[in-house]
Amino acid sequence: MVKRRQLVMICGGLVLFFQGPFFAFVQISLLQNPLFLSQLFQNRLFQNAYSQRAFLVSNGVVWAEERKVFTEDDIQESDIKPAGSIPYSQKGADTCLKCHDEDYAFPVLDIFYGVHGNRVNKRSPMAGLQCESCHGPGGLHELEPFVGKPRAPIIKFGRDSQTAVSKQNSMCLQCHADQHRAQWRGSAHQSQAMRCVDCHTLHVPKDPIMQRDTQVDKCFQCHPKQRAEFQRSSVHPVRFGKMQCTQCHNPHGAVAPFLLRNNSSRLCYTCHADKRGPFLWAHAPVSEDCGICHRPHGSVYDALLKKRAPLLCQQCHANGHSSVKYGSDGLAQQTPNAFLLAKSCLNCHFQIHGSNHPSGVKLMR
Repeated sequence: MVKRRQLVMICGGLVLFFQGPFFAFVQISLLQNPLFLSQLFQNRLFQNAYSQRAFLVSNGVVWAEERKVFTEDDIQESDIKPAGSIPYSQKGADTCLKCHDEDYAFPVLDIFYGVHGNRVNKRSPMAGLQCESCHGPGGLHELEPFVGKPRAPIIKFGRDSQTAVSKQNSMCLQCHADQHRAQWRGSAHQSQAMRCVDCHTLHVPKDPIMQRDTQVDKCFQCHPKQRAEFQRSSVHPVRFGKMQCTQCHNPHGAVAPFLLRNNSSRLCYTCHADKRGPFLWAHAPVSEDCGICHRPHGSVYDALLKKRAPLLCQQCHANGHSSVKYGSDGLAQQTPNAFLLAKSCLNCHFQIHGSNHPSGVKLMR
């Protein structure tokens, strides 16, 4: 905050600042330099003027105290900082919480109940630069702005932020760039310019996307088609809270299609191990891709099948059967075999995933 005892006078192209017995001439153009304003309004330009040299912000600044004048020749190289650098706040989170308290419009105090606010954990932001670990240096942001002027910006997260998406995500990847996110660059979510905070909520005790009972609702906000599929009669138990989207998908990127954690069959085998085999007589689609016959999210047919069994089987086995085929209307085209009419191929070929019986070549035993 600007000290009330500071006086300002404009003399031609210079601005004359007074504070007690000290004064300084500054070019008006330098008032647009945020680093200069930071140093000035924190009174660092006038502190210990006798014992240490003045701070040079840019060319054209002449410092003086009482009758001694400091010029550029008096400034040591160690006193000079890059004009574009932004200082950190002096008290870290304590500075932030003066404004961002329990009455603030956006609640932040709950972060201290979560992993990001745990100072005991060395990997936590609060164990380091605290709020500024993620939001960047706040030395200028903490200063009270001029009347009618906006506060100096910091890194802000979310869709309404002016901070670039890549910059927002890079702050998270400072700590979270591990093997689980190795495929993030070029992934479907990254290509859609998604931000980490589009899914993750940090200033809360528990991130909803990381909880079994709330994760699916977060995913459904962007995936309404999958929400509808899980309302069908035959589904994986996601809507009942017994499965999570991330058990099959890696939202941070994957080599397999659809962000799957593994190729289709191998992924399914993690739960459906009885279908893995090896079988003496194997059904080719089982080892190739479970998605040839099944819809993973949900189906109106039993066992997540894409179609009911006779029509599904005839997509591959169109010819050569001793009985007759079903037509597109679901009815037999000729005089049907009694074992096939209104029933299913599975009446006989019930070992559809594979058989280890010596006579199971037709998957019938």
